[in-house]
Amino acid sequence: MSPVSHATSEHHGEDRWSLRFEVHLPHPDDVLWTALTTPDGLRGWLAAADVLERRLGGAVTLRCLNNGSTYRGHVTAWDVERVVEYTVAEHERIRFHLERVGTDSTVIRFLNERGGSDAERLDCLAGWHAHFELLESALAGHPADWAAWTDTRWAELRSAYAA
Repeated sequence: MSPVSHATSEHHGEDRWSLRFEVHLPHPDDVLWTALTTPDGLRGWLAAADVLERRLGGAVTLRCLNNGSTYRGHVTAWDVERVVEYTVAEHERIRFHLERVGTDSTVIRFLNERGGSDAERLDCLAGWHAHFELLESALAGHPADWAAWTDTRWAELRSAYAA
């Protein structure tokens, strides 16, 4: 079974959404913290962190290596080895909350609060799901090969979320 659960989404007024994932990974929280909060860690599954000031209020610039999109913002929560939140253009609030399970397993409770149409909601659900699968692979020693990336898996996931 995949450690990436099917996400949930909640509508909050006109074109406002909360997207939630719960991801169970067989890795200690310090390993996950590195993957979520360092340029090397983020590059393996999410984006290049062209700017990453690792502190509350710090600047962050994430550049997608599959399509070149760039998102600038700030670190809006920082509780070392527990919570990191980036608030960036277009994706808005992106929050990762780590919960240790025993000594060698961690749950990521993920929240993305954002605006957008229902089509954009489905795009984001599929996108985050695909990225969490890439995180699982990166933690297993196989970081994303962005030069070989295609949207095939994303399209499958989007169809599944639309159904």
